[in-house]
Amino acid sequence: MNPSHRTADAGFCRIDPPSIKALTFDMQGSLLDFYGTIVDAGAAVIGNRDLHLDWTDVLDRWRKGYRAQLDAILAGTMPWQSTDRIYRSALDGLLENVDGASALSTSDRDTLSAAWSSLKPWPDTRPGLLRLRERFKLSTLSNGSMASIVNIVKMQDLPFDCVLTAELVDSSKPDPKVYALAQKSLGVRADEILMVACHKYDLAAAKKFGFKVAFIPRPLEFGPKGRTDGGAEAYFDAMAPSLTGLADMLCR
Repeated sequence: MNPSHRTADAGFCRIDPPSIKALTFDMQGSLLDFYGTIVDAGAAVIGNRDLHLDWTDVLDRWRKGYRAQLDAILAGTMPWQSTDRIYRSALDGLLENVDGASALSTSDRDTLSAAWSSLKPWPDTRPGLLRLRERFKLSTLSNGSMASIVNIVKMQDLPFDCVLTAELVDSSKPDPKVYALAQKSLGVRADEILMVACHKYDLAAAKKFGFKVAFIPRPLEFGPKGRTDGGAEAYFDAMAPSLTGLADMLCR
């Protein structure tokens, strides 16, 4: 089966909860609904103008352009820069090939790009974090900029003990330096950290570094027409349909 069409498997947990001291979380997509937020921002920017965009396609291309620049930085072929700047650059690149996009002013594009700093959480995010925080240290571990993640955590009142992003080591996941940052900052062993994400590349890298990993599928990450891979992998230590479901497993 094509991975892009795989549906979510049943949940499971192979973790002894007392062995975990801290949880780290991917943010964009995993805890935050970027599709809904960006579509709402786009609708507000476009207003009554006669401009129709396929947001599933735009966001897919925007994310791919963003990821390509992150990978170029990791490969040393592009100097490091904040993800805020990368998102803006990637937006300009993709809009060059979108009919009617010339109608979007610099201010319009700034507004669209800034929406990444005000992403809304999935409905289960805050309830799940509140329950998990009763038992574990919680930290972000995002590729987003420090400014954007701090803004989102404050705006959405997300109960994190610590805010960490790859910007602190001038890199991005899946660079091992990002996971090392979390281990050092949280003061625990690698195998005492559980990385939670909906992105398998992130979990695979965290697992290789020594973390435990938990998969939370987000079938609507790319909107109702988007495609995601929700299938289980052998290296997962836990998998749950939601963050509250993971809390049920770890806080029993």
